[in-house]
Amino acid sequence: MDNNNKKPDLSFVWNILDTVLRDTFKKNEIGDVILPFVVLRRLDCMLAPVNKKVREQYEKFHEKLTEDKLKPVLRKAAGGLKFYNTSRHTFKTLKDDAANITINFTNYLNGFNEEVRDIFTHFEFDKVIARLNRNKLLFALVQEFEGLDFSLSAMDNHDMGYVFEEILRIANDFSNETAGEHFTPRDVIRLINAILFTPDKETLSGGNVIRSIYDPTCGTGGMVNLGRKYILEELCADGIKPTIITFGQELNEMSYAIAKSEALVTDGDADNIRLGNTLTDDQFKGKYFDYIMANPPYGVTWKKDQDTILKECQDPEGRFYAGTPRTSDGQLLFIQHMISKMKKDGTSRMAVVTNGSPLFSGGAGSGESYIRKWIIESDLLECIVALPKDLFYNTGINTYIWFLTNNKSAERRGKVQLIDATSFCESEPKSFGNKRNKIRPKEDVREVLKIYLAFEEGEHCKIFPNQFFGNYQLVVEQPLRDESGNVVMKAGKKVADTSKRDTESVPLDIQNVHEYFKTEVLPHIDPESWLELSKTRVNYEINFTRYFYQYEQPEPSAAIAERIKVSEEKVTSLLKSLFA
Repeated sequence: MDNNNKKPDLSFVWNILDTVLRDTFKKNEIGDVILPFVVLRRLDCMLAPVNKKVREQYEKFHEKLTEDKLKPVLRKAAGGLKFYNTSRHTFKTLKDDAANITINFTNYLNGFNEEVRDIFTHFEFDKVIARLNRNKLLFALVQEFEGLDFSLSAMDNHDMGYVFEEILRIANDFSNETAGEHFTPRDVIRLINAILFTPDKETLSGGNVIRSIYDPTCGTGGMVNLGRKYILEELCADGIKPTIITFGQELNEMSYAIAKSEALVTDGDADNIRLGNTLTDDQFKGKYFDYIMANPPYGVTWKKDQDTILKECQDPEGRFYAGTPRTSDGQLLFIQHMISKMKKDGTSRMAVVTNGSPLFSGGAGSGESYIRKWIIESDLLECIVALPKDLFYNTGINTYIWFLTNNKSAERRGKVQLIDATSFCESEPKSFGNKRNKIRPKEDVREVLKIYLAFEEGEHCKIFPNQFFGNYQLVVEQPLRDESGNVVMKAGKKVADTSKRDTESVPLDIQNVHEYFKTEVLPHIDPESWLELSKTRVNYEINFTRYFYQYEQPEPSAAIAERIKVSEEKVTSLLKSLFA
């Protein structure tokens, strides 16, 4: 099949939905049923040429060898595939015995190797099968899928990946009310890919190149898979293609099963998809990656993981040593985890999607401020892009993409680029939940990428030195005065009036805070006031609204009065017509 000119036919999805599943399964359940059956049929077709040999070897050795020693024998019999089936069934034999479909299908599933059975366990496939059986639909579904050719000769790994991605997209479109929990829209991923990978285009096309992509909150695997696809099919389309290996960890069992099964049916390494809580059970401990990308959950509490995380934050070698945010939002924990996965030789790039909270939540002395301080002073933050509103399925709030690297180019060292891309979008023809806008691949992505690569200030771009984002929080004390207006003294020192205590934010580049206080603050308060330097704290925040604020001339009062007058006249006219 020519991948450049023809995409696989997905009409079977609509046919199955119409002829088998209608009135029994809702449209938003399509993924729960069709995805595992696509996986099964793909495995069935790939195993067809080797089934006889696998079963012969199984019959010969299963009573003589332990399970661990039997596995490599059966994998060898399967031609090196990482999966096999020892039952006597295939989709064809299942279709030929309608009367015994339930017991035969169960036997067929149990014949797969442990890794495959694990995927279907996390799919909660037993519940789907039970529901199909109750409605007498299992045989009909097997019959429909038996007629589909998912063999390698009919559908290569690229095509199979497309089928899987499209079914995921369709399923997520139908279930858009919850899709944002595990599904990042493709237009957002495309923008991430363009900025994350383009700076490395030359090195990626150099030949004999192997690179890794990792997502610690991988969901169904969309980010890493589309990232790999972007590199191979767009960035390096005309050059020597690198080897891209993807990795991911996911907490949700269903999403994990989808991500792992896609790796399996497209000849990826399913072992690189791991299940577990990234913050408390890092499945890739001691492993580092070239590219790291994620859209971690917004505003999700980490209170139940508090003991483990707080223990690790005490360790200078731990992931969270820079600080911990409030327990109601773990986004900055994920960012620290991702930074810990950067290669130590300084060649990693990273992209993470957040809401506004990690940019400015928490004041001076807060965990959030300390984390931002560490990131910025370590010169890891390269760029932040403010996205348009209403891009995601389950939220319309402001979102941002952070780009970090431990390999900044010379011109970017010591600086942070901010890009206001909030206007780079167009309306969706049809709203999907909260998703009302989309980033156009040509017009918008190309323009934002152009702004990023140019690295020049303009209407949509600001560039600041690292220290710009920090400020001293100075504590200003005013003296307590008695009834006569005299300053109250104690042990030879002025007593502070705590009711008048205040703070003053002073930029880090101010050379002399005393002079600043004397000229900018003291003229406006009690002349006996002073700075309590022992209470000084440093705060780091990134305030997009302030940096890109554009003053709008208020409407003249005469024009406002005229509008009010016209409105009053219209109301009066309407009332007269009603009561005439």
